[in-house]
Amino acid sequence: MAGYLLKNCAAVIVDEGKGPTVQRNVDILTNGRAIQAIGEDLGQSELPVGTIVEDATGWFVYPGLVNTHHHFFQCFVRNRADLDWTKLSVIEWLDRIYPVFSRLNEDCFYHASVTAMAELIKHGCTTAFDHQYCFPRHAGKRLIDRQFEAADLFGMRFHAGRGGNTLPKSKGSTIPDQMLETTDEFIGDCERLIDSYHDASPFSMRQVVVAPCQPVNCYRETFVESVALARDRGVQMHTHVGEGESPVIAARHGMRTVDYCAELGFAGPDAFYAHCWELTHDELRKMAASGTGVSHCPEPVYLVGAEVTDIPAMAAFGLRVGLGCDGAASNDNSNLMHCLHSAYMLQCLAASTRLHRVPAPVDFLGYATTGGAALLGRSDIGRLAPGMAADLFAIDTRRMDYVGTRHDPLSLMAKVGIGMPTDLTMINGRIVWQKGEFAGLDEARLFAEAEAALSTVEF
Repeated sequence: MAGYLLKNCAAVIVDEGKGPTVQRNVDILTNGRAIQAIGEDLGQSELPVGTIVEDATGWFVYPGLVNTHHHFFQCFVRNRADLDWTKLSVIEWLDRIYPVFSRLNEDCFYHASVTAMAELIKHGCTTAFDHQYCFPRHAGKRLIDRQFEAADLFGMRFHAGRGGNTLPKSKGSTIPDQMLETTDEFIGDCERLIDSYHDASPFSMRQVVVAPCQPVNCYRETFVESVALARDRGVQMHTHVGEGESPVIAARHGMRTVDYCAELGFAGPDAFYAHCWELTHDELRKMAASGTGVSHCPEPVYLVGAEVTDIPAMAAFGLRVGLGCDGAASNDNSNLMHCLHSAYMLQCLAASTRLHRVPAPVDFLGYATTGGAALLGRSDIGRLAPGMAADLFAIDTRRMDYVGTRHDPLSLMAKVGIGMPTDLTMINGRIVWQKGEFAGLDEARLFAEAEAALSTVEF
């Protein structure tokens, strides 16, 4: 693989492990999958054979963003004004949306994944975790296999969350019968995927996470078996927690969701939960003490209109925090860069009601980079420094959009927001998006194929 020299970068966000700093007017040299050097005048000495020089004048270069919660398949169920969150509770909304999800076929899952990954990459995301819990019987069991196929198409670093639902509606879940699996089915396919795809080596492009959908829609044994498998195979665990289900879990099990998950062992440094907007400070402290992480998805918080996730408290208590887009049915886009800005603005909205101060804008960049890497158990991604994976994106700031902002690259995305695709996105040392095009791919063809797959489903 050829290396690249990004020459004369206006600013590079460098992190040697002690927090991000800005280096001005420097070069970045990559060699294969890794960053070799960051500094001034790197091209003055002899470059490795095959190095491609890119003029980076005016560019701000950032570590690739890490998405820690999504549902790619929902890209085929978005912009649906009839599914009005403002008039529904989360549980009511799930009752309405799951029958829609259950109609998708295998090709829909593949092309929806292509759609989501394309948008993520265009906006600086280089590593994505997807929580794929929708397995309609007619669609078969190879849906995550097709997601890895989609990731290979783009060259995206992909963590697949094998989700599933096991509790029938007759026992209190929101899941249509055609989407149910048994615990044995679910665990068996998790094992198959780990054996087939999981790679724990440095710069890994494929990993698998055991991710039962949520406690409210699964039998207790599903979570118990998930913990046993994940710990045996050394993989991460993930589920939804604290998004409106806690009273239901309390009525069903005599305790709220955080305590229920902890009792089952589904907590710790190898576990992270999505959402957590309704959790108490005591629950957040318990999670911090156990090392359990949080994927904060700001966009659904606007839609639900209830509690605003208490990120200041999470930061004060020392929780591990990452950012996620969440599924397009509750977000309508796959733009993690936009979520970074939304996350900061959402906390500003609620600042006067908090006991703790809103974290600095740069901290939100951290949630989307080093924070996300930590949730996924990765130490080789999330920051720019020699020896780290060559995952990055660049913004040419020589535009009117950035007048008056360029003095502080660290705060730019959270404070100002970036309203356009990147000028370049690199993953694992390979440029995958540049000057409005995907490397080696025809976006018009991808669009037509996705629209054709969507047209085969009646909603």
